[in-house]
Amino acid sequence: MKSDFLKYQAQTTPHPLAMTVKRAKGSYIYDEQDKAYLDFVAGVSACTLGHSHPAVVKAVKDQMDKYAHVMVYGEYVQQPALELCKLLADQLPPELSTTYLVNSGTEAMEGAMKLARRVTGRSKFLYADKAYHGNTYGSLSIMGYEPRKAPFEPMLPDCHAIPFNDKEALDKIDENTAAVILETIQGGAGFILPELGYLEAVRKRCDQVGAMLILDEIQPGFGRTGKLFGFEHYGIQPDILVIGKGMGGGLPIGAFIGSHDDMQLLADNPKLGHITTFGGHPVIAAAALATLKELLNTDLIPGTLEKEILIREQLKHPLIKEVRGRGLMLAFMLEDPEQVNRLILTCQDRGLILFWLLFEPCAVRVTPPLTVSEEEIMAGCQLIRTVLDEIAASS
Repeated sequence: MKSDFLKYQAQTTPHPLAMTVKRAKGSYIYDEQDKAYLDFVAGVSACTLGHSHPAVVKAVKDQMDKYAHVMVYGEYVQQPALELCKLLADQLPPELSTTYLVNSGTEAMEGAMKLARRVTGRSKFLYADKAYHGNTYGSLSIMGYEPRKAPFEPMLPDCHAIPFNDKEALDKIDENTAAVILETIQGGAGFILPELGYLEAVRKRCDQVGAMLILDEIQPGFGRTGKLFGFEHYGIQPDILVIGKGMGGGLPIGAFIGSHDDMQLLADNPKLGHITTFGGHPVIAAAALATLKELLNTDLIPGTLEKEILIREQLKHPLIKEVRGRGLMLAFMLEDPEQVNRLILTCQDRGLILFWLLFEPCAVRVTPPLTVSEEEIMAGCQLIRTVLDEIAASS
């Protein structure tokens, strides 16, 4: 299977991990030899409830028994999508009342960018250095890492980078700015948190000049930081909220959310101002609805902060310089990229899945499912420390 995988499937790196997956359940992935791998990555923060969660599986099966795709998005009333949008509105500030469902986080960002230009009549976007919002052309144009953009230029015009956490740079937000686009926690950059007062200052400046604030919660959202959405930690709210990843409990979905009046602008002048065939797919929406209900009706969200404390206690080692992030969106920093590579590959050989971050080569991702147990955390961290001991001994 590996040779066919390399031949027939387009690859994203020259050397994919190429583990053959047989099944996955809870916090574990099993290969073709039924070897269990404790998953500290959760599909890059997508499998909020772990693998094959019973509530998600049941929702998918029940919906498949009724109907799957029946019509392009926005024409028919379909109960799973409608219930999902209503439940999201119930959890959000009144100004964030209307949801447009799409297929992924990057597609949601594309819609959010279009909406910001439509609402403001302006063209300029500001984004952060080392930002990551996806890989479609609009999202790529607001990626704050030039080496990944250069081979695909030219980008969308009038997109400009500003330093993250730099209040002095906020004067670049002016009357020509359609929107400032920020991750609530910078992911690819190394899980960088906003400094005290930064997002509040961005919000204030946007209000002063009539610019919109778009917050990317594709990775921090759906309980990963100890709140349903990361912006709730900071006492502000966006004009447009972009979500995805963990929203679907392991199935592909994204959305952008705004006010009812703003979102209506995509419905007319021109009609079909934003369209998607499979957005709001009833089976996927049913899975997302089941995921959201599970998060709201259990202690999984506040439990992420308790598990963060445990992980930070367990990830103490001379080679670990720092643990960054919040909740179960964590990354620990090593001294050099070679140590990172050796740790990740050795841990996978021994049954623990870790992963890299996009732009920070000294970081190791720790984003397990929110359902991970304390015992699983202890076991995974013990293996990490053991492998780090070996790396230190051989240095």
